[in-house]
Amino acid sequence: MSSTTRFSSRRSLLALIALGLLMILFVSLGRWQLDRAQERRALAEQIAHGREQAPVHVDSQVGLEHSSFWQTIALQGTWRGDLTVLLDNRNFKGKPGYWVATPFVLDQGTLTGSAILVLRGWLARQPGRPPRPPAVPGGPQHIEGELLERVPRLFELGASPLPATLPDPAGTLPVVQNLTVNELSARSGLKMQAVVLAQTSPSGALLTDWPDPNIDFEKNNGYALQWFGFALIALCAWLGVAWKWLRRTWRAPSTTRKA
Repeated sequence: MSSTTRFSSRRSLLALIALGLLMILFVSLGRWQLDRAQERRALAEQIAHGREQAPVHVDSQVGLEHSSFWQTIALQGTWRGDLTVLLDNRNFKGKPGYWVATPFVLDQGTLTGSAILVLRGWLARQPGRPPRPPAVPGGPQHIEGELLERVPRLFELGASPLPATLPDPAGTLPVVQNLTVNELSARSGLKMQAVVLAQTSPSGALLTDWPDPNIDFEKNNGYALQWFGFALIALCAWLGVAWKWLRRTWRAPSTTRKA
């Protein structure tokens, strides 16, 4: 076999390996998109199921365990305004602002003394001015909202931790990108319920028009089809390179004998 033939064979082999890896990558990305579509489809069904349920008033006979996510529930309790936390970069209709999150201490049956984290509403950002959410009303309150599994998260490169203790001894209002119930419980010492309430009842000057999560699973199905299409193209290219390589390999012995 000549040096030119060996070089051509080596190049074909590298091309086959590269195309094989691309096929694996494209198929993996397609399957990932199908998994995302399934997750979003399940979320859409969960939202529809929760919102179809009748509103529930949590009291000594009915606890949070009887409620579904995205179902409207009513609670009695008192606000802990001193433990308010602002969630940054929460835009509303293209306008920058914050979500105002405040614990609500319950006084109903077995839940008495525990607290639930309430997303009270959206606060617009005022350029050059520190954020000042409206104060919570004092005394026993009645609120309503949709029950969420967690605070919706945003992509975050770095950590934005809460102060070591809440309320902050410095008297500053904590502003973070993301917040979990466990973090707030650890910093404040409150016994927190492992759920979140997005308030829908009137919340003063705060807006309570909450955005739905992205549940467009058809878009993921479309992306998956594209990736599988790329995998098919890579397969066709792989077969073409393999066929040419085999033809050169079969012709090489006869060419050597004639020489």
